[in-house]
Amino acid sequence: MLILFNKPYGVICQFSPHEKHETLKDYIAVPGVYAAGRLDTDSEGLLILTDDGRLQHRISHPKHKEFKTYWVQVEGDPSDEALEPLRHGVDLGDFITQPARVRRIAEPANLWPRNPPIRERKAIPTTWLEVIISEGKNRQVRRMTAKVGFPTLRLIRYAVGQHVLDGIAPGEWKRM
Repeated sequence: MLILFNKPYGVICQFSPHEKHETLKDYIAVPGVYAAGRLDTDSEGLLILTDDGRLQHRISHPKHKEFKTYWVQVEGDPSDEALEPLRHGVDLGDFITQPARVRRIAEPANLWPRNPPIRERKAIPTTWLEVIISEGKNRQVRRMTAKVGFPTLRLIRYAVGQHVLDGIAPGEWKRM
């Protein structure tokens, strides 16, 4: 079984109860499924769940190079030159990232409002990026954009491999 879930902001990627946040159990009442990978509590978007341990491992383990596509709203207006370090790998101190595919994009169509909204500063513009990576280490995309001077304000995982978020509203899921 394969489930595609649009994880809302503030939801923790676990089924056990949490004292401060909603969890997957608040949205998905399907026994025996587990998340194939994770999304931080303050990230949104596509989370894949499955009851197949081998499939879970193939999707989530970096050695299988399953590409993940993120829509990233950053603070500032990075030039193509400013994004170039992301395309070559960024030294984050504890590891050097694999090269990412990065491009500026228009604000994604059909984007839902985030609750709570991101912080906005009148004097500082924001820019949307598409970032595609095959890794997925803890807070990696956020750390990458911050390292090159453009902190992430909003992070939405749009795709994992061929699976995409299209047609799934926040908090909803569909069985594949």
